[in-house]
Amino acid sequence: MIGQSRRELKIWPVVRVASGNLLEMYDFQVFGYYAAAIARTFFPSGNEFASLMLSLATFGAGFLMRPLGAIFLGAYIDHRGRRAGLLLTLGLMAAGTVSIACTPPYAQIGLLAPLLVVAGRLIQGLSAGVELGGVSVYLSEIATPGHKGFFVSWQSASQQLAVVFAALLGIVLTSGLTPDQMTRWGWRVPLLAGCMIIPLLFLLRRSLQETHEFLARKRHLAVREILKTLAANWRLVLLGMMLSTMTTVSFYMITVYTPTFGGTVLHLAGTQNMVVTLCVGASNFFWFPVMGALSDKTGRRPLLFAVTFLALLTAYPALSWLVSTPSFSRLLAVELWFSFLFGSYNGAMVVFLTEIMPPEIRTAGFSLAFSSATAIFGGFTPAICTYLIHATGNPASPGFWLSFAAACSLIAAIVLSRSRALLQSRV
Repeated sequence: MIGQSRRELKIWPVVRVASGNLLEMYDFQVFGYYAAAIARTFFPSGNEFASLMLSLATFGAGFLMRPLGAIFLGAYIDHRGRRAGLLLTLGLMAAGTVSIACTPPYAQIGLLAPLLVVAGRLIQGLSAGVELGGVSVYLSEIATPGHKGFFVSWQSASQQLAVVFAALLGIVLTSGLTPDQMTRWGWRVPLLAGCMIIPLLFLLRRSLQETHEFLARKRHLAVREILKTLAANWRLVLLGMMLSTMTTVSFYMITVYTPTFGGTVLHLAGTQNMVVTLCVGASNFFWFPVMGALSDKTGRRPLLFAVTFLALLTAYPALSWLVSTPSFSRLLAVELWFSFLFGSYNGAMVVFLTEIMPPEIRTAGFSLAFSSATAIFGGFTPAICTYLIHATGNPASPGFWLSFAAACSLIAAIVLSRSRALLQSRV
């Protein structure tokens, strides 16, 4: 009874911290959903491929700021506290989103338009670089004993609500507006919708309490000391980055890239692509807490090994089957399979990453590892997949990219399983 009452008391802090994470990820991802329309608005070109690549590169540019956000904002959170950092990241994301949503098109202000969009994207990236780490660490530090995997899984689960909401809004927009209207102004609606709930989320996050684990530490390192400690643990951060590769590539392939892949490669209707994205988000939302809880029972390593091996075996064959006869049902089946792999792996990986990082640099270390994987691998997944298809003429070639990500994560899981750092964590 006592354990149950404690879990009930934890529900609202989880909701408050996860709701802000939902908006952060919604605003960051929605750019990718409407990459084609944004390309025509801010990156006009006589070559449709070049225009789309510029838009996708801008989407990826936000990820280049993530490591910087992880280092400096992560150090700030490890020094000042989890609550203060989560409020700061929400404010930065709001500023970046408003700037993108309100920038006039290239036809009106010329070169200034893409520059403003890139600037807004960079601000979003700075914020997102530490948001995931900040939320994951907060949830791990308030978790009840024996349920850390389940608690931390709600960081990722909240992102999937963002995917579902964005997909639902996309279905409404693509059903009710013409392609020309979507290009001219329809793509702005999802961004403006995100802006409208920012004040509410600030109120929710302001009510968060600092974690007892952070307050209990007798001394909090200064920012300079945190940075030195982070540098001293570079091998652990590097392995954490490799461990995160499977998650970041999978996520951006099956959510952000799906509307573009379905429309430009498979030539399916926009509404169908959004329905698939909606189903993927719902599937992810289901698998994260289930597999997070399973990792509490079985340990993290069995899931990490099994899922990466399955991804290596099935990524390319699944996409080959899809592109051989493109259809809505085949796209849905393949994406739901990838969703299962992603949700199963991520349910164990995120909490595992919080456990192997030293407590004094837990936020900065987690964030730098995860954001580096996103910046180098995950964030550019839509652009890389587009380029691979263009260069090889093989529409199933993104399967090679997912297989590569799975191999990186499998190697990291094996090495970490043999490391001394792992012996000090309950995995």
